[in-house]
Amino acid sequence: MKPIHRILLGSMTGLLAWGCSDSSNSLEPEPQEPVATSTWDIIQTVILDKNCVECHVAGASFATQSDLVLTSSVAYSQLVNRTPKNPVALADGLTLVGTEGLASVGKSFLWEKINAPDQAHYFDDHPGYGALMPLGKPPLTNGELEFVLQWILAGAPADGNVVDPNVLDNIERYEPPAFEPLPVPTSGVQFHLGPWDVAPNFEREFFYYEPLNNDQALFVNRVDMAMRPGSHHLILYDLSDDIPEILVPDPQVFRDIRDTNGNYIPSTLMITSHLNFVTGTQWPLMTYHYPPGVALRIPAGTGFDINAHYVNRSSQIIQGEIYANLHTVDSSQVEHVAERLFMNNLDINLPPQASTTLTKTFVVDEKVQIFQLFSHAHEHMTDFRVFIDGGPRDGELVYIAYDWEHPPILELNPTLTLEAGQGLRLQATYNNDTNSTINFGFLSSDEMMILFGAYYVD
Repeated sequence: MKPIHRILLGSMTGLLAWGCSDSSNSLEPEPQEPVATSTWDIIQTVILDKNCVECHVAGASFATQSDLVLTSSVAYSQLVNRTPKNPVALADGLTLVGTEGLASVGKSFLWEKINAPDQAHYFDDHPGYGALMPLGKPPLTNGELEFVLQWILAGAPADGNVVDPNVLDNIERYEPPAFEPLPVPTSGVQFHLGPWDVAPNFEREFFYYEPLNNDQALFVNRVDMAMRPGSHHLILYDLSDDIPEILVPDPQVFRDIRDTNGNYIPSTLMITSHLNFVTGTQWPLMTYHYPPGVALRIPAGTGFDINAHYVNRSSQIIQGEIYANLHTVDSSQVEHVAERLFMNNLDINLPPQASTTLTKTFVVDEKVQIFQLFSHAHEHMTDFRVFIDGGPRDGELVYIAYDWEHPPILELNPTLTLEAGQGLRLQATYNNDTNSTINFGFLSSDEMMILFGAYYVD
């Protein structure tokens, strides 16, 4: 199968509408929120039900992958004194939640997964643990984290009140650290652009071609990216083999996609149909490790077209700056070569003052093992879902994102296997609260519907 990285045309578009009836005259009493009678009940109703159950419900892909169901009837037994399915955490001797108080905190996989303020430790020391939770949602509040921590310290009891509920009054959340330059990789390549100016009330997006000048193939097993505040995304592309010589960009030149009046520059856009996605993120700080034995092959003589997008909605000039590190390993350590997954729906038409749901299905032509997925859309997107299409798991939800600015990067371990003829169905919902129709476009006020990822072939 050829790498899934070219723009794919055509779509199936659907509109969803819903309504509700007026039940104000009903004699039936309104349902009441369940009364929490213990610390565990509070964890279930206030934290798990509102942040976790949507994905960790019996039969859902996320629950199957993690072997963890968090609905109220089974959540306690699923969490306490159970070992995680994640093979790296299992090898490290972790339990999901232990009952030995302080001794259990450092060995709790649940605590590792939700403790967003310690994410530097999490990603640096435990790259095999997967994404932080809750996936696609803001981190738990500081109060919620403290409440869970105190419950674990108290031995994680199923009954009794061992934590003061007032702890939950702290609704502050973890904010990512300030921008800092990335250190140069010990083995690999670093790209650094900036600082550059972004005009007031303007979106600046550009391409910048940087040849690698590598005389032999490189194998990348880790990617780090860092961006100053105001970033929308950072993507590395390489050039397709069939790009006309006249379109090959000059190296180390900023090629803006719009002029200072906001008009698109055709010469910049002409090359976009000859670009292949390599890696990227919308997160201001991202570290991604490929699975053990898997690496992305960068052929000799490659160059990357670096695509950065900044949004300045203030009345002052801001500065953009990006770093991208590609860490490399020797080819002898590579068992599977990673391929790039790029599924793009260009057929976007969003009527004004309406909520619209679009769907599009992409089919693979050979058996693939998908190990990474993440979405890309703009500010009108409210819900982005990915379902398996075809086969015994047809219709199963495998990815969900609610945050257009920082969509979750889903690491699939075990991999998601798709046989030839099966595929992925993308479903995205948009709320167009403007008075104009919105179509596909590069501005954050336009829209996109893209699924990025990576896979390998057995």
